Amino acid sequence: MAMLQGNSKTFDNKWPKMQPIVLKLLGQEPVSKEEWQDLFYDVHTVCLWDEDKGVAQVHEALKNIISNFIKNAKMKVKMNDDNSALLKAYISVWTKFFEQCLYLPPAFSTLEKSLESSDNNLGMKKNESRNIIRKLMLDSWNEHVFCDIRHRLQDSAMILLKKEREGISFDSQLVIGVRQSYVNLSSDADDRLKIYREHFESAYIKATQDHYQSEAPAYLSENGVIKYMKYAHKKLREEEDRAERYLEATSVPILVKSVVSTLVEKFLMTILSECLPLIRQNNTEELNLMFSLVDRIPDAVTKILEVLESYIVDEGKINMHESREIITADSEKYIEKLLSLFERFSKLVKDSFNDDPRFLTTRDKAFEIVVNDRSVFELDLNTKTKSSATKIPPESRCPELLANYCDMLLRKTPMSKKLSSEEIETKLKDVLLVLKYVSNKDVFMKYHKAHLTRRLILGTSADNDKEESMVEWLREVGMPADYVNKLARMFQDIKVSDDINRKFKEQSSNGSDIANIKILNAGAWARRSDRISVSLPTELEDLIPDVEEFYKKNHHGRKLQWHHLMSNGIITFKTDCGQYDLEVTTFQLSVLFTWNQRPHEAITFENLRLATQLPESELRKTLWSLVVSPKTKRQVLLCNPEVSSPKDFNNSTLFSVNHQYALIKNGKVQKRGRINLIGRLQLSTERTREEDNEGIIQLRILRTQEAIVKILKMRKRINHAQLQTELVEMLKNMFFPQKKLIKQQIEWLIEHKYMKRDEEDINVFIYLV
Repeated sequence: MAMLQGNSKTFDNKWPKMQPIVLKLLGQEPVSKEEWQDLFYDVHTVCLWDEDKGVAQVHEALKNIISNFIKNAKMKVKMNDDNSALLKAYISVWTKFFEQCLYLPPAFSTLEKSLESSDNNLGMKKNESRNIIRKLMLDSWNEHVFCDIRHRLQDSAMILLKKEREGISFDSQLVIGVRQSYVNLSSDADDRLKIYREHFESAYIKATQDHYQSEAPAYLSENGVIKYMKYAHKKLREEEDRAERYLEATSVPILVKSVVSTLVEKFLMTILSECLPLIRQNNTEELNLMFSLVDRIPDAVTKILEVLESYIVDEGKINMHESREIITADSEKYIEKLLSLFERFSKLVKDSFNDDPRFLTTRDKAFEIVVNDRSVFELDLNTKTKSSATKIPPESRCPELLANYCDMLLRKTPMSKKLSSEEIETKLKDVLLVLKYVSNKDVFMKYHKAHLTRRLILGTSADNDKEESMVEWLREVGMPADYVNKLARMFQDIKVSDDINRKFKEQSSNGSDIANIKILNAGAWARRSDRISVSLPTELEDLIPDVEEFYKKNHHGRKLQWHHLMSNGIITFKTDCGQYDLEVTTFQLSVLFTWNQRPHEAITFENLRLATQLPESELRKTLWSLVVSPKTKRQVLLCNPEVSSPKDFNNSTLFSVNHQYALIKNGKVQKRGRINLIGRLQLSTERTREEDNEGIIQLRILRTQEAIVKILKMRKRINHAQLQTELVEMLKNMFFPQKKLIKQQIEWLIEHKYMKRDEEDINVFIYLV
């Protein structure tokens, strides 16, 4: 009993000495080094020697003295009625008290250790057990001060913020100080912002919402949508800046979302109603403002995307139809119109929507519809024959016109002559840009190859380096390797042919200088049509065996096939007016040589057919090119009677050489000169055009079958929807496979045992090994 009595007296003896020091610390009064050390010693002594009661007594006494101090502080704060004065008083008192939450606990560290090991601490969290005294101080402040005047503090802070929104300045540190007290007041180790979030953050957001719910509708009604967007944008920026000053970082996005809901989402449909008019007016500044507002709302920007896509499609089609008469007659104008539209739409997306990827995708999707629209240009690939297994709907002629435009740039034309190398390259890159949006790229490649063939055979390329660069650019934009490789092989063949010609001329003296032989690889150049027979002049007929013999000596196992349709030459034409060099096709040459031994005779159509051995259709076209040439004022041949089209020729129509033929420049007859009668070298007959179209269709069928098998081989099992999606993705670089085509090829592959339908689900396909 003596021991217990001694311990009880230890607290009673020590506390009267400890209490004044604690009060000094709470009141931020000077404490001497000796007093500070005595406090540490006395707390240690009581907790060590009076452990049963002393610990509880010190804890309870400390709690009471802190509570009494806080109550006195609260009275000082509540004496202030003015909002600013209240906040200043509270912040002043709180700041001093919070500082002591750092200085007082170390003196009672022994008490905290004793409490940690006592039964009183069994329900306490681990982190809280290390800060018992600090928690005691904060909880006491919360209980006696904060809970009592919390609403006054919040209301006073919100009133000051309202004044700031109205343009009235105040000391921002008042609101910041209150915010910091809410943040620091929490003693919850797991959630330091709990009190701040439950009270200050929620009050701040509610006050902000109330302010704009009252102000925004009236402003919109009085000023209209355009001015309201500027108002909303300005207020959003202000509230973001304000939130960064007065709120914790985690609260800023919550506040901004709330303001966006109040200022933008509530009036979304009204704002979006101005989208199409602004686009039509090309009001990029206001559109950019609208985008910045609407993009803050999840998925709301989809509405703008829909409006933009519709506008680009409609505007593109309208522009193309308005220029129909010009662009249908001039591929250059057509491409320039497309490029100007693309540039215009791209500028709209850049200036209005900051080149946002979603808007770039929408632009591409819409422009693709414009490019592939067939209401102005229509290309029907279906043939008159019944051999085609698939009838496909008409397509846009855009790829054909793109190929024509490339030809104008790469061939020796007035256009290519007046442009610099850099300008030609730029225009070719523009063509490739448009080509990216063409769905039937295989048609472009077909026409481009035909034009390239003419240029290489006739030697009319403006720049050989540009020709080869174009092939590489086609590879870079994703054209299939087999197409591009064939084009590259064509250049290689021309170079090899030059070497063969040189060697042939060195080894032969039998007229080898009258011809330039081009040995072309059938895989890269060959056409499906049968070769057209024609009777050649004796000089050329005699040369053919020599060429074949020479070639066989140097290349074993290869067979030569002569394609006169792809040949041309230069002949000397003497008339009463002068002597002229005529550039002619092989068919024109054969016709003109008929008069070589009888220059003044008139020959009938039937006799010309027998002499030249040309098919009637080709003979008609050839004679028409000599009777009606737009390049010359006087024609090489005359016909009797005169006709208006090659169809009007009959077997008895007479043709004769025009001995008054002459080259006329500036109204004067030229005695010498060179005239090109070839025009656009006819590399295709009506039959071969049919075959070209048939070839495109058949190749699409094969490509579709190949892609389906490739997908099934990889997947083993696949449903119809997924198959179609992957198929389109695989083939889109050449053409867009129609659903009908896909369906037909699936049935063909099932019939031929490449795949089968699942017995339980007919929409699932299984690969057959």
